[in-house]
Amino acid sequence: MKIYGDNNSGNCLKVKWVCDRLALPYTWIDIDIMKGESRTPEFLEFNPWGQVPTVVLDGGRALAQSAAIIRYLGRDSDLIPQDAFAAAKMDEWLFWEQYSHEPYVAVCRFHLVYLGKDRSELDPEKVRRGYLALDHMERRLQAARFLVDTFSLADIALLAYTRLAHEGGFELGRYPSVQRWITDVEAHLGLPPTH
Repeated sequence: MKIYGDNNSGNCLKVKWVCDRLALPYTWIDIDIMKGESRTPEFLEFNPWGQVPTVVLDGGRALAQSAAIIRYLGRDSDLIPQDAFAAAKMDEWLFWEQYSHEPYVAVCRFHLVYLGKDRSELDPEKVRRGYLALDHMERRLQAARFLVDTFSLADIALLAYTRLAHEGGFELGRYPSVQRWITDVEAHLGLPPTH
């Protein structure tokens, strides 16, 4: 399997972390999105959206979109709850992450880290929505160790950009339960601590 990704992208790191956690062999191919490497004719042949991450499986089949990729890679593993309702709750978090978390927390980070903008240039509405997402996570994690009943793909997906939220200008000190959860999930994945 080949993973086409950017090591600075949380969406790409989700895929890497799932592979590492499940000991799935892969070759990592660095793609620099800022240089247009995901928009070349060769890349667009297997991913017409021109986005990373993309995996090309043995046999040449390609799969894009981080949630779809990790859902596929995690099938039949302990990263997906066996109970159908718990698995659906995990999916709920995966979809929420892409719709209500990543567009704000990750986009603010993109503006500061990739584009080199100043914090004062961030869109106030994106900042507000990012804090709403972190507020939501804090409420859930005050009552539970993980986002679903057990450690799952939901935790891996949400860790990617939440652990780097400070790089997008978000103050994680306001979120003790989220900080505790970050430490727990990093330990589960064998990652060095972010904070």
